[in-house]
Amino acid sequence: MRQRSNQGSSVVAGLLLATLLAASPRVAVAAEGWTQFRGGGEQRGVATSVLPEDLKPVWIFEIADGVEATAAIADGLVYIAGLDGVLYALGFDDGKLRWKYEGGEEIKSSPLVADGGVYFGDEYGKFHAVDAATGKGRWIIETDAAISGSANLVGDRIVFGSYDNSLYSVSPKDGSKIWSVETQGYVHGAPAIAGGRVISSGCDGFLRFLDVDTGETLESVELGSYVAASAAVLDGRVFVGTFDGQVLAVDMAEAKLAWEYKPQDREFPFYASAAVTADRVIAAGRDKRVHALDPKTGKELWKLALPARIDASPVISGDRVFIADKAGQLLSLALEDGKERWRFETGDAFSASPAIANGRLVISTEGGTVYSFAGAAQ
Repeated sequence: MRQRSNQGSSVVAGLLLATLLAASPRVAVAAEGWTQFRGGGEQRGVATSVLPEDLKPVWIFEIADGVEATAAIADGLVYIAGLDGVLYALGFDDGKLRWKYEGGEEIKSSPLVADGGVYFGDEYGKFHAVDAATGKGRWIIETDAAISGSANLVGDRIVFGSYDNSLYSVSPKDGSKIWSVETQGYVHGAPAIAGGRVISSGCDGFLRFLDVDTGETLESVELGSYVAASAAVLDGRVFVGTFDGQVLAVDMAEAKLAWEYKPQDREFPFYASAAVTADRVIAAGRDKRVHALDPKTGKELWKLALPARIDASPVISGDRVFIADKAGQLLSLALEDGKERWRFETGDAFSASPAIANGRLVISTEGGTVYSFAGAAQ
């Protein structure tokens, strides 16, 4: 397994942990959750929970080999997949370990929680189903290459992509294959689900619209660039960033490009997935900037430069967007104008995105520190 080292941040995290354990607040867990990578099937990256303005860490948990996957939150538990090949279930209110499942290989795929199960892929190409309450394995199926992207759920089937150049639809009950579709390149991003379609942006540069039931390709749109980001869907449009430094909007009804945004001063990949509301597309890039765009026209509304590149996907809560960068900064910015509203510095890079539910934000660093933030008044 890959070993990660960040001695300075580990010391700080250890001191923080000692303080938090002495006076960790307990909160009532509501029914809402963050059950998959981008918060829902259309992958908009928008939380239903509106966080307090001022946040503080209320617990932390350490995973020795590091974390790149986004947490899932459901039914009073936080599910974290580590690069040590272990899926951890932690108490939402106190961060204490409830159970762990030994998968055996690095996990970069963010967990999907649905119908009492937790589903994720690993870097060996195995796709796992685990009982959400007990951590006992239910079933495992194998593909021919790594599964780094997250899964999505629609009805009685789970859909995910693999680096074996294929998309898969399987039954959550036993993992039996419903269909598979071969593409022309790796499938890194998580497929979106909208309007009876599976919507997948691939490393072969195509955006595909597949029939949910059969896997039949209904439409495909050539994007002209390698794509690692997951697609977000809103109001009949699909929004996705590319490795050629573009953010694209594709009209679903006409299966054609609606607009293209490309900064003229820098050309760096958009690896992170966009967050989308009715009046903002928030795209964070390896150009070390956050870009706010008009979803109708692609016009730039504001942008903000940060000290490091951004691979973690932004998440919107109320009138703010939360951004985590490779410098170890976690920020909240006003959606209206990009002005900073809150900041927390860890000294350790982020690849995992924020997960927001029940008035809390959970996020993990590459060094393996899992933070749970709540309102400072709690």
